[in-house]
Amino acid sequence: MMGRAQETGALDLHVHNLRTWTTDRHHVVDDSPFGGGQGMVMKPEPIFAAVESLRTEASTVVLMSPQGHRFSQPQAREFSVKEHLIIVCGHYEGVDHRVIEHLIAIEISIGDYVLTNGAIAAVVFVDAIVRLLPGVLGHEQSALDDSFSGGLLEAPHYTRPAEFRGWKVPDILLSGHHAEIAAWRKREAERRTRQNRPDLLP
Repeated sequence: MMGRAQETGALDLHVHNLRTWTTDRHHVVDDSPFGGGQGMVMKPEPIFAAVESLRTEASTVVLMSPQGHRFSQPQAREFSVKEHLIIVCGHYEGVDHRVIEHLIAIEISIGDYVLTNGAIAAVVFVDAIVRLLPGVLGHEQSALDDSFSGGLLEAPHYTRPAEFRGWKVPDILLSGHHAEIAAWRKREAERRTRQNRPDLLP
């Protein structure tokens, strides 16, 4: 999907190395935290220099961070209409907080867990957004029917063969009655949501 988006011109993607914006001969991007403690903290100077050299009036600067707002499908749709995203990837113990206070528009977390670095989360973040861009998916309805898009998980899907190891596809899906199939899918979506993600239900 990412390749298709770039080929069609829907996406212009660049990956930048913060060390490019360092000024010391060792290209240092981190240092020990003030006040003591374990780990290292990403320095503000190269982050500010990088963002300020890349930013335009149309830019939205995002920090991938476990302390951020939890990412969701509605947020992905909001970001998909942004003209230019600059995504800063946290690492080590995080970034100098002055970056968050004075440079970042929003902090985003992809879930309640910690990864080795923010680049992993950024890939998830970008993929969720790019697939919503016009022309990226093979069928525009695909994104509208995804889990979370309508507030529910998707209904179960089946394909050929109609019977496998004695397990049959629900008869309704073979009936050709589109209204009844739609009603079945809605009921199944509600059932799966109650079973797996009751927190999504009002």
